[in-house]
Amino acid sequence: MKTTLLAAGLATLATSAWAETPVLHVLTYDSFTSEWGPGPAIEKGFEATCGCDVQFTTAGDGAAVLARLKLEGDKSEADVVVGLDTNLTADAAPLFADVAAQPNTLPVPYEDAKFVPFDWGYFAFVYDNTKLKTPPKSFEELAKSDLKVVIEDPRSSTPGLGLVMWVKAAYGDRAPEIWADLADNIVTVTPGWSEAYGMFLEGEADMVLSYTTSPAYHLIAEEDATKSAALFDEGHYLQIEVAGKTLTSKQPALADAFLAYLTSDAAQEALITTNWMYPAKTPASGLPKGFETLIMPAKALLMSAADAQAGRAKAIEEWQTALSK
Repeated sequence: MKTTLLAAGLATLATSAWAETPVLHVLTYDSFTSEWGPGPAIEKGFEATCGCDVQFTTAGDGAAVLARLKLEGDKSEADVVVGLDTNLTADAAPLFADVAAQPNTLPVPYEDAKFVPFDWGYFAFVYDNTKLKTPPKSFEELAKSDLKVVIEDPRSSTPGLGLVMWVKAAYGDRAPEIWADLADNIVTVTPGWSEAYGMFLEGEADMVLSYTTSPAYHLIAEEDATKSAALFDEGHYLQIEVAGKTLTSKQPALADAFLAYLTSDAAQEALITTNWMYPAKTPASGLPKGFETLIMPAKALLMSAADAQAGRAKAIEEWQTALSK
């Protein structure tokens, strides 16, 4: 009888302790939580400081994350959303609470009361330098070539959206003409970055829309120097990835702590070699060896969050019209 009572008591105590552990729900994109992504390291690191349980939920790529958050509305369990970018923040802002600004070393001034930047990079077309000896130096050169590329869908993917904003920022009213010329170079359009990059690695395209930092992964993680990013004369569009606290968060204090942790040296070091982007705040250890070999665009293209919101629908329409012909 005593043994039974003791077992029951311990079980009750364990259940009570488990129930008291606060849970932080984080909504993000698929690759963030993959075994090779930053999610596992950031989860472990933050849980060691918060006495909480971090639970990730994914929804495809970055634009799909926002679509899910809108769809769920007040029913969303998300306390924190990780993986939007400045092309989406103006549209997303009504769903988020104000947060404390965190220090950053971004290459451009950044101010947003609702979002904390956690990494950044330049969009670029990545290629195999053992197969392509003379990469195109502009969208116009790419369009005139026989090269086949795979890109991501701007309606579901932040890289895909970044691409249409890149063309719009570089060419303005000529964007429809550029897309019309590029249409026959595009092998396929994938929902997200992972699918597109996988196709490229499998040899199904000559180039893939990715980042100037993507070759660092191959160089550092695989000791493979065969991947490079093409440097375009018109400049490269800058992506700043951000995280925010939802208005519906049931753990606002934990959410604030998580956002602050994202810019800590521990999290930023993890992000560099798991998300393979530049850190929003350069850690004391600096950048890993290999990053110095990456191309650095002479011109950074970036629309303000408001301009991106105002021009996004038209930019996507121009892309869609050209590819549907």
